[in-house]
Order: sequence, then structure tokens, then C-alpha cells
Amino acid sequence: MDAAELLADLPDGLHRLRTREAGAVVAKVRRDAAAGFFAAEGLWLDALCASGALRVPEVVYVRDDGIVLEDLGNGRPQPSDWERAGANLARMHRTIDAAFGFDADGWCGDSPQDNTRSADGHRFFAERRLLPQAHRARAGGLLDEDDSRRVERICNALEHLVPNAPPVLAHGDLWTANLHACANGELALIDGGAVHYGWAESDLAMLTLFGEPPSPFFAAYESEAKSDG
Repeated sequence: MDAAELLADLPDGLHRLRTREAGAVVAKVRRDAAAGFFAAEGLWLDALCASGALRVPEVVYVRDDGIVLEDLGNGRPQPSDWERAGANLARMHRTIDAAFGFDADGWCGDSPQDNTRSADGHRFFAERRLLPQAHRARAGGLLDEDDSRRVERICNALEHLVPNAPPVLAHGDLWTANLHACANGELALIDGGAVHYGWAESDLAMLTLFGEPPSPFFAAYESEAKSDG
């Protein structure tokens, strides 16, 4: 069975299978996915791969209701794997663009993300990231009015809170589960729908949201980042 036939026959969910053309693959299927949802993931996984830093699953096939990716397997990273991943993330963050955002919009989970380009990183982060999420949370009853105002105050003060930094290639949703341990222990980036040119610190901060990598990861990142001078 080829990848196109495979997606057509699978129910919603995550599936590990074998195909004639690509061998072991992972297929993600969602019949109710918004238009462009899986296309965005395929596009940005390719962008991450092109940076030549961290490992990324090969995109085998994409259509509106699913995506087929190389199966990286599951393993247990050793301290040396964490060190390499930290250094490689710093190398990925050396990929710099002229403006924040991307040439197409993306997704963080099920939340659409506006990637309209901006030369101003503070404005981009406030208007394309913080405020849209706050407005969705307020509409869904997850934030009250006082909390919404606090987010707005942070956005208004952002240029005084965060130093200027260049727009680098960022994963955009880099919590620890999206730093996947392959069969050989190597750490790879998965779930690339939120990739954009943004602040490197946004990736590092996300890595501490739900648990965090061990200290050798951050030490290696810092050492590699300092090597830029």
C-alpha cells in the first residue's frame, strides 16, 4: 500500500505502519482538520530539516486530512544525546531572517497563528502570539477580564521587558514532547506546525513549560551560542 492509499483507509488518530515506498512510517489522520493544517506541518518540517541542525522526520506524503512521516522510533537519550541536541538547537537558531514571521500562516495545537511578517519583534510577539491567544482564552472562559488586562499591559511594556533580538528559525511549540527521542537516542524535532522566524528565547522558554531537558542540554546550548562571539 502506498502513502495515499494508506491515508484514505485509516481512521482518525496516530498510526505506525509500513509502506512499500518509505518503509516504517507514522501517519497522523484527522478528517476534521482545518484547511492547511497538515500542509503547514509538512512545509515547516522541511524548513527545519533544511537548517541542517537537529534531526527532523522526512515528510513522505501530505493531504488535507493527514500526513505521513518517517518513523523515527522511540528510544532513551543519553547525556551525550542531550548535549548534542542543545548544541544543535543553538546552531538552528543561527538561521536568521530579515523579518519576524513566515511566508505562510501556521498552527500551535489547534490554534491558528498569523505569521504576517514584521520587522519589529516586540510587535510581532504581542500582536501575532500573546494577544490572539489571550482573546481566545477570554472568549472560551479561561481568562477573566482582569487577566486579559494584565496580558495587554505586558504587551504594551514588552519592549522594556525583552531586549532586542534577531528573528531566528524557531520551532514555536517546543515543549519537551516535541523534542522526540529516536530509536538510537538521538533527539529530533517533531510537530512543526508553529515554525516561524521569532525569538530564540521563545523556544528555550517553552522547553521549561511542561518539565524541562536536563542541565547538559542548556549548558551545551549556552556554550554553542557563545561560540558565535
